[in-house]
Amino acid sequence: MWTIIQIHLLKPEGEYLLAGDEVVISKAGKATHGRGRFYSSLAQRPINSVSLIDVQQRRSYPLQIEQRESPILVDKPLTPPIRRQRGRPTGSKNHVESVPALTPDLTLLQRMVTAITARLAPLTVQYMVLDGHFGNYPATYAVRSSGLQIISKLHLDAMLYWPYTGPKPPRGPMPRYGHKLDYTHLPPETLRHTVMEGLYRIDTYQVTAFHKAFSDALNVVVVVKTHLKTGQHAYIVLFSSYLDLTAHQIATYYSLRFQIEFNFRDAKQYWGLDDFMNVQLVPVTNAVNLAFFIVNLSAVMLKPYRHDQPDFSVLDLRGQFRARRYLEATIKMLPDSARSRFSFGHLATPDLSGWYSPSSP
Repeated sequence: MWTIIQIHLLKPEGEYLLAGDEVVISKAGKATHGRGRFYSSLAQRPINSVSLIDVQQRRSYPLQIEQRESPILVDKPLTPPIRRQRGRPTGSKNHVESVPALTPDLTLLQRMVTAITARLAPLTVQYMVLDGHFGNYPATYAVRSSGLQIISKLHLDAMLYWPYTGPKPPRGPMPRYGHKLDYTHLPPETLRHTVMEGLYRIDTYQVTAFHKAFSDALNVVVVVKTHLKTGQHAYIVLFSSYLDLTAHQIATYYSLRFQIEFNFRDAKQYWGLDDFMNVQLVPVTNAVNLAFFIVNLSAVMLKPYRHDQPDFSVLDLRGQFRARRYLEATIKMLPDSARSRFSFGHLATPDLSGWYSPSSP
């Protein structure tokens, strides 16, 4: 996958991001490899995927796919919990631990990102975009330990705090957290830009804030969408571990994360990700990776067509090759005399190697 991207799709001067997500595929059969080891809902299990996103072209290319292991369910004992004594428990801390315990999912993500960044060298990729499922400190630590900065989304009930700016108290260390951040009353000086879209006004605010579950300050972008007639508000809270990113960059990069969903759609709808019947370890791995490999291959084949036809799609590509296959089969069914006349009398079969090129009429 990386080889075909590097040769045919990569621009050395371009700007690129990494994006990660999971896709769920249905798989029948109790003996299917991995079915018992992966999170299952109606015989479904997720597959983690990491893609390279071209910022200028706004397109995503799959890089690596791994099956995700499900958490091990352990029956909880029925014994009542032990009541602890009064007072502060021994060893408790005011701040989050700098090295959190990583779940199997995050360990897999960390391993994939580390391997991919080593493979991409010398291409410079600084940021990884993940959805709100990974908007927590352990996921941030997993990405940061791999040498990248994370861009993700926080829940609307996330408790953010302004940095403390008051005087130093007479006793104890300097406080870290100030007042709680109120999304409905953000200071006017934090407003970065406003856009009008029909009956909606979209205001983008940017602040530096703390979250008690994170060890470092966060670059937070709050997008407020207001309906001008009803006055109703909707909020989106984005964040990055890199404090120098602008609000526009964070919002743009996070919106590009959705490009990975088109990879999942193409792999399922056109290239057999939902249709393969393999059940053993190696055939399942090959079928899954082959589906995503053809996503990249189809991107290479679509590239020359889209110079003149930006809306040229996978359906158009499949239609051209299907027509070419039917034409070849039809010519082979003709009598020898007719076939020789069709091929101008000197070819047993016509040369159709350039029939489907974009420059042909």
